[in-house]
Amino acid sequence: MSEHENVWEWFQVVVILAMFGVAAARWGSVPDRLPVHWNAAGEVDGYGGRFEALLLLPLVALVLYPLLRFIPRIDPARRNYESFAGTYLLIRVVIIVYLAFIYGVTTLAIGNEESVPVAGLIIGSVGALFIVLGGAMGKLRPNWFAGIRTPWTLTSKRSWVKTHRLGGRVFIAAGVATLVGALVGDDWAFYAMMGVMLPGVVFMFAYSYVVWRDDPDKVSAQDVTPAEK
Repeated sequence: MSEHENVWEWFQVVVILAMFGVAAARWGSVPDRLPVHWNAAGEVDGYGGRFEALLLLPLVALVLYPLLRFIPRIDPARRNYESFAGTYLLIRVVIIVYLAFIYGVTTLAIGNEESVPVAGLIIGSVGALFIVLGGAMGKLRPNWFAGIRTPWTLTSKRSWVKTHRLGGRVFIAAGVATLVGALVGDDWAFYAMMGVMLPGVVFMFAYSYVVWRDDPDKVSAQDVTPAEK
């Protein structure tokens, strides 16, 4: 592992520890009944206890971090990860930072439900997440865990590459639509996101088949092996 990669690994660990630190610091000063869910209008519509409000997201991050780091070791196409190691690291870091951001927003809203625009901040962060993931998607190479995995992308490198380039554009478009919709209202942001993602997913699925069908180098499922770098 390079020094640069090691820095980002430690960064994720520090972020997760900070989440637990916030939970410990606030545990004794919050009531037993806490807001844990907000509707699109920004109104609290779900309550839970301290565990759900303060510990659930840190625990999710604690489980995801080693899981995502370990997955390449058990992937049949693990040799391919070397060709997009930086992109995969970026995706892992973004996921942990996203969870920490959501956690920060929801814990900040405890006792400040009326003044913290939780719904708007979360919807905006979803839009930003889509844009970042969309920018990275075209750099992914065939594997069994990360990316758009259809029967055709997994048996045709051409289908994988072209579908992921298209998928990156769809994700970026969905992210931009979400952010633009958020300027009108939280409901509009959701509708804009779904309006792009739903047809986009259907089109990507069909597109992966069309590219696969015309690929002379496609292989049968039982012959799938890691692609060349």
